[in-house]
Amino acid sequence: MGVARATASVSIMIPALNEERHLAQVVAAALEQDYPGIEKIVLSVGPSSDSTWDVAQALAQQHPQVIVVANDSGRTPDALNRALQEISSDIVVRCDAHALLPPDYVRIAVDTLSETGADNVGGIMDAQGETTFQRAVAWAMKSRFGVGASAFHVGGKPGPAETVYLGCFRKSALDRVQGYDPGMTRAQDWEMNFRIRATGGSVWFNPALKVTYRPRRTLRSLATQYKQYGEWRRKVMRMHPATTRSLSALRYLAPPVALLLNSVGFVVGLWAAVTNSPLVWSLVIPGTYVFAVMGVSASALATEQLRVVMRLPLVIATMHHSWGWGFLTSRR
Repeated sequence: MGVARATASVSIMIPALNEERHLAQVVAAALEQDYPGIEKIVLSVGPSSDSTWDVAQALAQQHPQVIVVANDSGRTPDALNRALQEISSDIVVRCDAHALLPPDYVRIAVDTLSETGADNVGGIMDAQGETTFQRAVAWAMKSRFGVGASAFHVGGKPGPAETVYLGCFRKSALDRVQGYDPGMTRAQDWEMNFRIRATGGSVWFNPALKVTYRPRRTLRSLATQYKQYGEWRRKVMRMHPATTRSLSALRYLAPPVALLLNSVGFVVGLWAAVTNSPLVWSLVIPGTYVFAVMGVSASALATEQLRVVMRLPLVIATMHHSWGWGFLTSRR
């Protein structure tokens, strides 16, 4: 089924842009892997406005395994493709500058590749917040109401998947599909995993691969992130029409449908209230959405402090409507 665990060489690639806050911690976690065959940790650094480049260079001076390359465009797919140029290992692990790999991550991932014969394996994006706002975002990201039923968010049984978080790839598979599509600012993982599957490979989900993820720290950055998610998800659907026929497509369509229904319901209902029209009943639509968001948020009281729960309605609504707006306004 491929390269045996005992002989497989591994490299880890980490794209970074404006990540002075997290980069050293992320690299430290990569260096603490209990797998003995790690050859390189490649930091592909974009033109940051903070000291990310200096932090990366200092890490390279401290650790011989760490090498730094420049990603002039600052875009994620370019960063990953640039890192791949430096890698000749059997297996490539993708790690983001917001992700902390547990010590056994690479070992379990390589074993899973060997056992399943898959081209890519990955697991759970375990969102963990440090601030009150981040904790609210983390809770929403792991809620089915917040982001849907994606296994890499909410968990599930091991098995074939459309996509996984990050990924541990056979280098031969990356070469076969010629790496990441440089046109995909977001959703580049999903798009490439589609091409891996379309060329006869397989993608495997293993819940034992759980990676700590640090959510965005502000409402504005969260809104931007999810707007881009929606925008680029629609681009993937345009590029690969077959993806619109999968069950997951219904999950991706939920935010734009919610945005349209809530917006129309609110505007028509408000107009009806002013003009004393019977169409005032349309306010039931956004009202039902608000009631659902408040109810889901209240359920977090079982595990979260009140100050976290109080932020959840705004966080959930921002995630839904930003995704929906990005999807609806996505340009060809």
